[in-house]
Parts: sequence; structure tokens; C-alpha cells
Amino acid sequence: MKQKRQSILDNDFYKDQILDIDKNNTEIVSLAYGSRFATENLPKNVIPEKSSEPKVISQLIEDQIKIEANPSQNMATFVSTWMEPECEKLMSQAWSKNFADQDCYPMIQNIHKRCIGMLGHLFHAPDDQCVIGTATTGSSEAVMLGGLALKWRWRKKREEKGLDCSKPNIVFGSNAQVALEKFARYFDVEVRMVPVDEETHFCLNPQRAIKYIDENTIGIMIILGSTYTGHFEPVEEMCKILDDYQRKTGIDIPIHVDAASGGFIAPFAFPELKWSFELDRVHSINVSGHKFGLVYPGIGWILWKSQEFLPKDLIFRLNYLGSVEYTFTLNFSRTSTTVIGQYYNFLRLGYEGYTSIINNCLINARRLALALEDLDYFNILCDVNKKINMDNNSNSLIKGFKPCLPVIAFEIKKKYKKNKPYVTEANLSKLLKIHGWIVPCYDLPPNEQNRTILRIVVSNTNDFFIKKFFLNFFFFFFFFIILSIYYFYVLLIANLNILNIIFYYRLEKVILKN
Repeated sequence: MKQKRQSILDNDFYKDQILDIDKNNTEIVSLAYGSRFATENLPKNVIPEKSSEPKVISQLIEDQIKIEANPSQNMATFVSTWMEPECEKLMSQAWSKNFADQDCYPMIQNIHKRCIGMLGHLFHAPDDQCVIGTATTGSSEAVMLGGLALKWRWRKKREEKGLDCSKPNIVFGSNAQVALEKFARYFDVEVRMVPVDEETHFCLNPQRAIKYIDENTIGIMIILGSTYTGHFEPVEEMCKILDDYQRKTGIDIPIHVDAASGGFIAPFAFPELKWSFELDRVHSINVSGHKFGLVYPGIGWILWKSQEFLPKDLIFRLNYLGSVEYTFTLNFSRTSTTVIGQYYNFLRLGYEGYTSIINNCLINARRLALALEDLDYFNILCDVNKKINMDNNSNSLIKGFKPCLPVIAFEIKKKYKKNKPYVTEANLSKLLKIHGWIVPCYDLPPNEQNRTILRIVVSNTNDFFIKKFFLNFFFFFFFFIILSIYYFYVLLIANLNILNIIFYYRLEKVILKN
């Protein structure tokens, strides 16, 4: 019988020499990748008893996250996944600076105020020096603050008139992002969700919305850039209808615009569109800096047209950090990096840079949407390739299109799915994911939930990869059409089995050899 090879660690002398080396000379352990966890499992649910070398742990964690999706191939996310190296270096200097500590880091607060002023000007505030707002961890927090301001002002008005204020409600479309529903549930406000369908372009219709309003409505939240299909909801039209409603009933209904995605699209690509503070009824706006503001995740903004629209009861005064400070956020301590990143982008890109990037995203989205439409296999549900004037025969991909996000929302036509039932949006999404492309497949909002669509978000991060994605997408789709899904799965399973056989064969050889 072949004698088992003895490990060098079986000898107590060598074991002591290797594992209990001088603490001042840790290079051997550092170079021995996984030295500690080669013979024991990496703890998952408990903190380990002993310390480990930084290089080893760094490598172990890096290996765990290596299998994640490539951000440049993620066509699902609205969030920025790339920033300039110069900005990354600048942001790294602010990791340890607490954004909430205004006394210790006054320059961070000055930069923050400048960003608020710049956004106020961008959103047509009557006086960008009087606009009030704050950075948040994202648009979810910003929506909560915007909703709370609506509720507090509505309640105060009701109390002054001696009216009941126990049944507040808020109105928005059923296509709303989950943050809007969270606000209503967390802060005890009745949700009045306006149904959407293909007739309303899958977003809120003002004529329908007005039927859900009454004296207990604290406000309407209008979405500038639907997560589902990228549509812009008509803010100006809603304002006109509410003006007429006020003349008839005397009830004043304010508007909060959820511009999480569209807040950095409309000002640069559709400057003629009226949706922000130039409309009297718009009291507050939230926008995500980490979407088309082009900053890494963790930065949102909430702005009120002036201080009168932010109730004083929502502002807290504190002095335990060294000086008197005022805060009106839900979160408190956090890093200042993303605020620095936003300020860098404002100065670095300016109107020219943002306009160029946003228009480039829209142009590429239109190209892809037009190509999908020409194939006659898909229904395009978004507005990205729709012209304002259908008689406009211009070949320009910049002007003349309906305002919307650089998003392609589409479905496979029923006639093809009827003949080839296995050619579905879900299967196409899975096939693309196998090859690294993340294209989400999901149901439309309530009232249209039986329809499944695919969505592609074109951002500056994946702009460079659009051509490659375009070729991959059509290859896989026609692969579906030509081959039966049955044979595809047989082929896939066969390939997986072959890989398993090869793996276990090689593993067995290694075990026998040792």
C-alpha cells in the first residue's frame, strides 16, 4: 500500500517555526495565501477568536466578491458605477470626515451649501439663495422628508381652522417606486394609488388623479422618470388641473416631484420642459446624485422652494458636537465622500459636460430602441424613440423627441410567443445573464401586472459597451427563435454535466496522487 505523504506541519518543530513566527516579521504568513483558513472554514456567522494577516483577509474577501456582475454590463441599474480617478482620490480623503459634524468640518458644510444653491438654480428656484435643502443617503430618505413636510403643513392648516387632521392621504400613480409607499406606511398616511395602464403610458394621468383628491390630501407626488418605463409624468398639466380644482373648491393641493432619475436629465436634455420650481404648485423636489448626477451610491438631495415650505417642527437644534447646529435629516452620522463627489462633478462637468453625457445616453438609447422596433419582434413601451411631432422626418437623434429617461422598456410581441411559447422575456433575461449581461425582467404595475417586460438603462457607465451588448442581445434572441428551448436546455445541462465530470476527474487524480 502506498504510504501517505507526511505534511511538514505534522512535525511539531516546523509547526512552531512556521505558525509562531516573530510578530515583527509577518511576511511569510502574508505570502502564504489562506495560511490560516487552508485547514479550517472561514467563519460566517460569528466573529473569529484570533486575528489574521491583513493581506490574507483582503485576498479572501476579494475572492468572494470577484464573482459579482461586471458593473459595466449591468443594464438594470440607474446607479452610477464609475467616476474619474481624480474624483476618487479626492473622495478618499473624506472617508473619515463625518458629514454631521458641522463644527469640526466647516468647509464640508460650505461645499454642501454651494451644492444646494447650484441645484436650486438648476431647478429654477425664484431665489437660489433662499432655497433650503440637504444631502441625504439617497432619494428614499429624500422622499420621506418631502412627504413629512407635506403632512406637517397640511396638519397645521387643519388645526388652525379647527378641522379634523386624523385622516391624511397622499396621491401618486401605481407605478411609483417603493420609497413612496414606504413613506405612507411608515408615517401613517393613507395611500391613494391612481391606476396606470397603456392608455396612460404606464404613469400617472392628471385627469384620473384629480378623482382621488379631497380635503384630507396632503399632496400629490409626481414622478419625473418612472422606474418601470422611463416616462416623465406631466407636472405642468397636473398643476393646471389643481389650479382649476382650487378655484372650484378652495382646496390648495401642493406637489412634490420625485425626480430621482429625471432631475439630472430634464434640465440638460429638455430645458424647455416645465416641471420644477418655476411652477408655483411645486413645493419640493428630490433627486438622486448617485444616478444621473454621476456620483457613486449614497447621495440624494431634497430641496424646498423656500423656508416657508419646510416646517420648523422638522428642524432640530443641537449643540453637543461643539457648536449650535441644525439638522432635518432622518440619518445623522455618515461620510462626506459623496457630497465631495457631487461638488466635483458640478465644477468639473458644468452645463456643457452634463449636457453632452446625458444627450449621449439618450442617443444610444434611441438607437437601440429604433433597432428593436425595426425588427418587428418587440413592442416598445417607452418614449425614448417617440417623436413629439410624428410628421417630423428628421434623422436627428438629439432634438424632437419626447422627454423621458434613457431607458428602453419592451416586450416580445404576442404573435411570436404564441408560436414559440418558450421564447419569453424571462428566458431571454436568463440567457443574457449567463453571459454577464444584466437585463431585468419584471411585471408592469398593478392593472397591467399580467404583462412582463424587459428594461435596459443606458448610462455613461455602460455607454461604451452598448455596441457589444447590441450584438450579444440579437445573437441570443435569434438563437432562441431558431432553436427550440428544449434543445437549448439539453445543451446547457449537457455542458454543465461535462464540466462536472472534468472537475471531479481532476479532483480525484489530485487526491490519489497525494
